[in-house]
Amino acid sequence: MTAHKEGDPTTLNRLYGRSQGKPLRAYQQQLVEEFLPSIAVPAEGLVTAERLFGFDCPLHFEIGFGAGEHMAYRADLLPDHGFIGAEPFLNGVAQALNHVKEGNLGNVRIHHGDALEVLARIPDGALTMLYLLHPDPWPKARHAKRRMMNDGPVKLIADKLKPGGEFRFGTDHPVYLRHALMVMRRFTDEFEWTVEGPKSWQVRPSGWPETRYEHKARNTYGHEVWYFRFRRRG
Repeated sequence: MTAHKEGDPTTLNRLYGRSQGKPLRAYQQQLVEEFLPSIAVPAEGLVTAERLFGFDCPLHFEIGFGAGEHMAYRADLLPDHGFIGAEPFLNGVAQALNHVKEGNLGNVRIHHGDALEVLARIPDGALTMLYLLHPDPWPKARHAKRRMMNDGPVKLIADKLKPGGEFRFGTDHPVYLRHALMVMRRFTDEFEWTVEGPKSWQVRPSGWPETRYEHKARNTYGHEVWYFRFRRRG
C-alpha cells in the first residue's frame, strides 16, 4: 500500500509500486479534481493540527490507508481528533475521498503521495497515534530496504509520536512480520510493546476495524493476521 524512497527515508524521490490501477469512474475523478484540493495536506511547510484544522487537537497519522475504511472509521469514532492519511495509489485516494464525503468527516486531511515526506514536516512529539496497516511486504530479500518497517522510517515515527503515543502495525505476511519484529527489537529504548500473551497479537484490538484488504487476506487466501501496538516511551 505504501511506497517510499530508497535511501533517505524522509524525502520523496520516486514511489515503488503502482500509483494507479484501473481508470477512475466519473464520480471518483470528480472527487479527486474538486474535493481533494479542499482537504489536501499543504505541499510545503509545517504540518500541524492548527494549520490543518484551525485548532489544536490530538493528531493521528495513517501511512498507506488503502481504500480509507480504517481512517474513516477512526475519524468518525473520534470527531474531536484530527486525522492525516497518506497514500500513493490514486484509486485508493478516490475511495477514501468517497468515505470522507459520505461521512461528512471534517477532521480528515489527505496526502496523495509519499507518507514520509509529510511525516517529516510534522513537529516532533506532535502525534497521538500512527497506523501502518498491511504495508507492501516486498518479500524478496533484495527488496527489504524498500519496506516501511526499517530503521529510518521507524526512527522518524518515534520522533513524531509524543510520549505515551501509540504506533499500531498490522500484517498478514510472515516474512514482513519477522522483519518488522527484528527492526522493532532495535528500538526498545523508544517503544514498549504492549503485549499480554498471544491474544495481544492474534485478536484485533477494540477500535481497530477490519478493512476489505484484511478480510480478503483472511477469508480468501486463508492468511493469519497479526496486530501490534507499541507505546512511545517518555
